[in-house]
Amino acid sequence: MNTPPPPKSVCVFCGSRAGDDPAFTDAAVTMGQGIAAQGWRLVYGAGDVGLMGSVARAAQEAGGNTFGVIPAHLVAWEVGKTDLTRYIVTETMHERKKVMFMNCDAVVVLPGGAGSLDELFEVLTWRQLGLHEKPIYIVNTNGYWDTLKQLMNHVVDRGFADASVAEFLTWVPDARGALTGLASDLST
Repeated sequence: MNTPPPPKSVCVFCGSRAGDDPAFTDAAVTMGQGIAAQGWRLVYGAGDVGLMGSVARAAQEAGGNTFGVIPAHLVAWEVGKTDLTRYIVTETMHERKKVMFMNCDAVVVLPGGAGSLDELFEVLTWRQLGLHEKPIYIVNTNGYWDTLKQLMNHVVDRGFADASVAEFLTWVPDARGALTGLASDLST
């Protein structure tokens, strides 16, 4: 008897706050709904606040499979969302990132703060070192990540990264753009 392969999984890095633009929450909701509609599993930081909570609730309300990973010291701070399909509590932030990454097929970065940047740069560094080939999408909602793109270009221009690093990131203007790209990337 053949068992079906597990569903494709999309890891979403995003803020534990909602930010100052309602479009950020809209992007999180669109992403959560879209992941569920495709039959993919949402992998994320297991918080029930900010954009994290929005993406998870949207996926759940659309009938999606949700996989959350949170370090013990953030359960109260980020209001650990225990009603997920799978909820894992880790000891450290590093372990959280590792578990999320090991359980996904692609990464999407929505607006967020230092934690989202930490998560992005870790998976980008791993990609640069040849440790994976998973697609990484940057959802640039209302230009939120414009200065990050400028910084990445600056790092390349000043000789601290090869120009090929730009090929590791796919910049899209909205969540729908990421979902369209993911549909192609995850179809194989």
